[in-house]
Amino acid sequence: MYDTDGALQGETPLDPSVFGIEPNLPVLHQVVTAQMAGKRSGSASTKTRAQVRGGGRKPWRQKGIGRARHGSTRSPMWRGGGVAHGPKPRSYHQRTPAKMRRLALASALSARASEGAIHTVVPLEWETPHTKTALALIRAIGLEGKTLVVVDRRGGTEERSFRNLPEVRIAEGRYVTPYDVLWSRNLLFCAGTWSLAGSREPTEAKPS
Repeated sequence: MYDTDGALQGETPLDPSVFGIEPNLPVLHQVVTAQMAGKRSGSASTKTRAQVRGGGRKPWRQKGIGRARHGSTRSPMWRGGGVAHGPKPRSYHQRTPAKMRRLALASALSARASEGAIHTVVPLEWETPHTKTALALIRAIGLEGKTLVVVDRRGGTEERSFRNLPEVRIAEGRYVTPYDVLWSRNLLFCAGTWSLAGSREPTEAKPS
């Protein structure tokens, strides 16, 4: 536990069922893959030879000229023709059970905890958002690289203070995902938010 000046105040007891389990890597991989797949828009679309404009007339007669026979200039083998077996709009959503999502989040948090990458800070009672103050706190704690700052709620002074810093991502305690945890090199939990991680029923990653 650090104070607002970045001075170490003591240790924070963490829930061993969330921060102290043996990481299940296959489950973690499956859930993160599903989460990333759910973010795909799936809007790619190509036209078949029937959908491409033109090509109604036979380009040349069938026999007697020594050329290969063709019935349309919109065949997939022609430049400007349709696409054979091309992509069409689809959903990449993968269903993952709630128990699996909870295990994946606990695995990710436990892996970071075993690396000493979990840090907590006292309530940041900042009346107004101030990026310099947030940067000074991160430097005082000694956080380098990508950092996930977990706040109690979005839109508060904590989020507005940290959000403009490079390599810093903000997440609300109840909505932390395994991908957020793996993305970050360090996690900074604002007061009380470490007890929220894993408390909410995890949601499946669906197309945005």
